[in-house]
Amino acid sequence: MNALDTLVELSGQMELEHAEESHGESAKPACFTPKEKRAAFIHPAQIPNGKSIKLLKTLLSSACERDCFYCPFRAGRDFRRATFKPQEFAELFMKLNQANAAEGIFLSSGIAAGGANTQNKILDTAEILRKKLGFRGYMHLKIMPGAEKGQVERMMQLADRVSVNLEAPNTERLAKLAPHKTFIEELLRPLKWVEEIRQSQPAYKFWNGRYPSTVTQFVAGGADESDLELLTTTNWLMKNVRLKRAYFSAFHPIRDTPLENKAAVDPLREHRLYQASFLLRDYGFDLEEMPFAQDGNLPLPTDPKLAWAQQNLKEKPLEINKAGRLELLRIPGIGPKHADAILQARRTSRLRDLTALRKLGIVVARAAPFLLFDGRRSESQLTLF
Repeated sequence: MNALDTLVELSGQMELEHAEESHGESAKPACFTPKEKRAAFIHPAQIPNGKSIKLLKTLLSSACERDCFYCPFRAGRDFRRATFKPQEFAELFMKLNQANAAEGIFLSSGIAAGGANTQNKILDTAEILRKKLGFRGYMHLKIMPGAEKGQVERMMQLADRVSVNLEAPNTERLAKLAPHKTFIEELLRPLKWVEEIRQSQPAYKFWNGRYPSTVTQFVAGGADESDLELLTTTNWLMKNVRLKRAYFSAFHPIRDTPLENKAAVDPLREHRLYQASFLLRDYGFDLEEMPFAQDGNLPLPTDPKLAWAQQNLKEKPLEINKAGRLELLRIPGIGPKHADAILQARRTSRLRDLTALRKLGIVVARAAPFLLFDGRRSESQLTLF
């Protein structure tokens, strides 16, 4: 098997398992032309600076000694494994980069001979790319369970983004997904290390003169946890270790795993969790303001911002010409850029009707029920109730 075929094997395993998770069926391997091989594992992605790039997302190895209950790569599961050596992988990626097939890389791995050993292989690959082969593009590196603090610091010096998959929101829930992982020591502690290193080291020591951002991922619904639990942990991480973003992956069963008979989670739940996390991060909402139901979950039929507005603003709409920025951000259809545009427009004239908001790019059908224009509702608002 040549290097490109090995990469297709590794990334294809991820894609096939994703298809199986999505549809509950085993996808069949395909035969690829060289061009199709590249397309099979390179994805459009938006990086932290907002730029869209072609991102290679893959594993250094699909061999893993851990036995997480939900994971397609768990130890003992019967499928063909594949592994790259750091030099081999780095050289292959640079060929793809020079051919303009891949502009950035997201690199993870299964764990073999311990997390620290596997982390060294990821670090060796990144060192070769940065120092030997001169790659200066986007790099996202995964922190392995069991990594050491010195390894985390070295990763931060090479990467644009680092991440740890918490998988579950707390120790109790993690035991239902990955009973041989420890939530505090193996998963949460490295995120704390990242922030400690940011606080103690000057930015010029890091790649491109900037601290890397940090993200994490949860398996939503895999451990029967509530949205409240997931968002409580997310909110804590954003406030205490400057987590840039939480990713949520709705649980879907994988054949030949201990959870293969567990029901799949509605993908809409994943979407609501993203919306709520953005309200906490970008819109000034507190966790206590999230419209949780009695079971601690967000309502699926309505997005959380609209649900909050219906409870709090329907009878007490906001005055568009007086509301502050944080108040404006509470209005459905108004995001951070829209709020800034409203404040800018108010410096030169009063906003008289929905037409003025529409010119600012605001979705007035969502915003109208919760607004007043100099003490009055717009005529077109009345039809929305």
